[in-house]
Amino acid sequence: MLTTARLSAVLQEHENETLFALAMNPISKTIRTALHPTLSVFDELLGDYPEHDFQVRLWDGTTWGRAATPRFTVVLKRPEAMRRLFLSPNEFSLGEAFIGGEFDVEGDIEAAFGLGDYLLSKKDGLSLIKSLSIETFDRLSPHTQGVIDLPAPALSGEVHSKRRDQAAIRYHYDLVPEFFALWLDPYMLYSSAYFTDDSDLDTAQERKLDYICRKLRLHAGDHLLDIGCGWGGLLVYAARHFGVEALGITLSVRQAETARARIHDAGLEKHCRVDICDYRELELSQQFDKMVSIGMFEHVGKALLPEYFGRAWQLLRPGGAFLNSGIASVPSRVHKGPSFVDRYVFPDGELVALGTSITAAETMGFEVRDVESLREHYAMTLHEWVRRLEKHAEEAKRLTDEVTYRIWRLYMAGSAHRFRLGDLNLYQTLLAKPSHGNAGMPLTRRDWYCSEQSRNGNQSANRK
Repeated sequence: MLTTARLSAVLQEHENETLFALAMNPISKTIRTALHPTLSVFDELLGDYPEHDFQVRLWDGTTWGRAATPRFTVVLKRPEAMRRLFLSPNEFSLGEAFIGGEFDVEGDIEAAFGLGDYLLSKKDGLSLIKSLSIETFDRLSPHTQGVIDLPAPALSGEVHSKRRDQAAIRYHYDLVPEFFALWLDPYMLYSSAYFTDDSDLDTAQERKLDYICRKLRLHAGDHLLDIGCGWGGLLVYAARHFGVEALGITLSVRQAETARARIHDAGLEKHCRVDICDYRELELSQQFDKMVSIGMFEHVGKALLPEYFGRAWQLLRPGGAFLNSGIASVPSRVHKGPSFVDRYVFPDGELVALGTSITAAETMGFEVRDVESLREHYAMTLHEWVRRLEKHAEEAKRLTDEVTYRIWRLYMAGSAHRFRLGDLNLYQTLLAKPSHGNAGMPLTRRDWYCSEQSRNGNQSANRK
């Protein structure tokens, strides 16, 4: 039996760093609870978690966990974090607690999402915390009252109205371009790369550009429309290597300014133009041989799919092709509840299932010629973005602020995790507008994968 005198002696003898060793002692649970009632929460909630590659470190330096060299460490910055993290947690509350600085993750933040999923799978946190009462939580976190005050977009008006869409896009994309340049490739492509087993991110992103141009089977002189052109990487590549005449549109002022500067520096002003324009405002008198949309589709919204594909159909010449690439929801893996990403990352963003988008495109008259999943590629891309962002953490914070850095680190790491699990997918869908039944497509996809010197005559001599 552990007497009061013996317990007092043990508490005086042992400091916080001995807790792990005490875990192997028959009296350890009593000692741990006496040292920190908080630790019994971890015994109850995380004792059965199958992975033992992490630690939890409390605000006073006390640690819990079996890993001597943890893959990641969850750092609780203050007692108030306990209530938000362990009493009926959800994705939204965990995300806000992280970006609000209530807790941090040192090491591999992507791996920490597995632990987060485990916590969220606990339907009733209170029933699991049998050894720690509500009164104890109140004592540990007396100051937590509701949702913490964090910056979020102030949007008004009807969802997916032109004015509201413009505000939502600028909230996400109008950070200083130097912030994105810290972790993107030289083309500043903010979409999935196309990897081979041994390729680095920069190589994989350039390969993606080439692959898109091959899928569209661009020819010299083709008029190309890029819906949601970002910082102009695809426009410059397609004009320089395939000889197209290109128009890009975006709602982001800073993206447009950067894209125009890149086009000027490349000496391609006679062949490329970027307009700040909603796709719904494009004049139908403008006709294009090929169209592309990479990573803009997530902002359209299910209700506007008929208008989106209808406008694309009207702008595309008969015999033309439209490559539409976007993240899709997976119906069997939909997460319910409030979303951190919806509020703090992509306001009004809306993912639809592949079948929904294809049905909308076919209803407008498009013929589906190819659908390719790049799910694993996006997981790898996001992993590299997170690694690069973390490497430039201090510079990222200087260019933006601490909260913005934490939002982007969390969102990209979580997205990598979701793509890796299959909760999200990415599809490139090639659509054709046949002319009297002629889709203008060869019988095979061989030209997509051939060497550069045999692109079926599609590219022009490189423009200098």
